[in-house]
Amino acid sequence: MAPNPGKLNAVEVRGLTRRFGSTTILDGVDLDIAQGEFVALLGKSGSGKSTFLRALAELDHDVQGTGTIATPEKLSVVFQDARLLPWRNVIQNVTLGLSGAAGQEAGRRALAEVGLAGREDAWPIQLSGGEQQRVALARSLVRDPALLLADEPFGALDALTRLKMHDLLRELCARHKPAVLLVTHDVDEAISLADRILVLDRGRFIEDLKIELPAPRDHADPRFAQVRTHLLNRLGVEVPGRRAA
Repeated sequence: MAPNPGKLNAVEVRGLTRRFGSTTILDGVDLDIAQGEFVALLGKSGSGKSTFLRALAELDHDVQGTGTIATPEKLSVVFQDARLLPWRNVIQNVTLGLSGAAGQEAGRRALAEVGLAGREDAWPIQLSGGEQQRVALARSLVRDPALLLADEPFGALDALTRLKMHDLLRELCARHKPAVLLVTHDVDEAISLADRILVLDRGRFIEDLKIELPAPRDHADPRFAQVRTHLLNRLGVEVPGRRAA
């Protein structure tokens, strides 16, 4: 899938197959993601979303498979669990792998960007779930990645905190301009954030939808509801009384 002819790609995947034993999870999929493009990946549980993301992140060791993957050297991954090291304080978690005064300054700037200036010396246990995810985002963006991979990063948060994190992620992506692949179960989250939405089913992409709604995207907009209905139908969820987009 290459919807951006003439633009440079951050991700190029060709013929990607992944198997666990006799079960095929990804069945020869192709995908291009342009530099700076925000792509959301939807699919039922077990459809292969996380397997695809882990393949891009080179985290699927000892898994049977074929195909080629080209990604930028500088990429970062954010998971549903913030995965902060409890024996390191906030600034130490953000600057893992960085050193010297420049690394410390970059970490402080990243924390300020996510609204945690002044919390550098706090311990992970002292932070709320939303604050921990803010630290995880700061840790991912402090290296200025060309590709950000996010696997259900807000799935464990309450509804209000999720909305605040959506706003934060939108602002950070507009500022840093990485290519983004967001894996999510939340159709509204995908529509609110993404330039383009994919639906994965039985190891193949069955939908590749460009989102052309104006920003900020209003859930009350009938066009938002039309896109939601279309995507829910593609996911096998029938919405009574509405026609697919």
